[in-house]
Amino acid sequence: MKYNSILAVLVLFTACTGNHEQIHADADSATAVEVQKVTAQTVPNVITLSGSIEGKTTVKLGFMVPGKIEYIAVKEGSQVTKDQLLANLEPTNYTIAKQLSDVQENAAQDEFNRLDQLYKRGSLSESDHTKASFSLQQAKLQQKLENKNLTDTKLYAPLTGILLNRQAEAGEIIAAGTPLFVIADIQHVIVTAFIPEGELHHVTIGQQAAISIAALNKKFTGKITEVGAIADATSRAFTIKAEIANNDMLIRPGMIAEVQLNGNSDSMGILVPAESVIHDVDNQSYIYVVDEATHKAFRRKVSLGSMIDNKLQIIAGLSAGEVIVTAGQSKLTDGVSITVVK
Repeated sequence: MKYNSILAVLVLFTACTGNHEQIHADADSATAVEVQKVTAQTVPNVITLSGSIEGKTTVKLGFMVPGKIEYIAVKEGSQVTKDQLLANLEPTNYTIAKQLSDVQENAAQDEFNRLDQLYKRGSLSESDHTKASFSLQQAKLQQKLENKNLTDTKLYAPLTGILLNRQAEAGEIIAAGTPLFVIADIQHVIVTAFIPEGELHHVTIGQQAAISIAALNKKFTGKITEVGAIADATSRAFTIKAEIANNDMLIRPGMIAEVQLNGNSDSMGILVPAESVIHDVDNQSYIYVVDEATHKAFRRKVSLGSMIDNKLQIIAGLSAGEVIVTAGQSKLTDGVSITVVK
């Protein structure tokens, strides 16, 4: 009997010791994290769109006559002013043609003057006088045409802007009407973006838009100038355009811009720190939610809305009053024990 009592004490002692060691083991394996209780707050109805920059006016230029390019005055990226010479063709053929037309016009004028005197004296028929008049008119028109062709061997900028593209080099032989240069007026630029049809009712002509350009690390204020009338057949999105004043000429066509528009009304919602949201390999977003009773963190899928002041709006998957992990979540796995640090 005495032996059985001693054995029972040893078993009880061993069990207590084992539980104590397990508690310490759990505490030692818990991951330290920072947490935050989620609260409902006013969420501005902000629509964020991605867009691209283009010049307010963009023109393609080419020579009206064929020929060999003799000279190009500007390089890609250069600023040009209205009526500045861009390039010219080798003009010899057109100069000779113009001189020949001058000779023909002078000969036709002399012939008409001589026949006109005869006509006035009654020594020339009406028909011959008319033929001489038509010959003179034809010579004058040919002279104007050759003069225009010679003038068209020089290409001038039709507006002040920047040379975006040059598709020719000196020495090349080009055909009439071939687009060789692209110039854009960038004193004002246009941001083109696409907005889902469900958000279209938030946009009006003349509405202000906050525009961020990452390449310049700057923000600008623009104005909506155009709202598309027809949705894209695939995306069901509409085109909108916003105009920005480019006073310092820093904004260039092709840059990426972020457009933010204020909706018609604010609403209550949940905002969490952006760093608390984790994305898996399938680009699914999730947050670790804390079970305060068991001191464990569980992974939960969430649906994201807009980014507002470095916080992400949670559309679904999270409720006010719940506690989430805001730091240390990269070390967690689903259901792991945690310890909260201040």
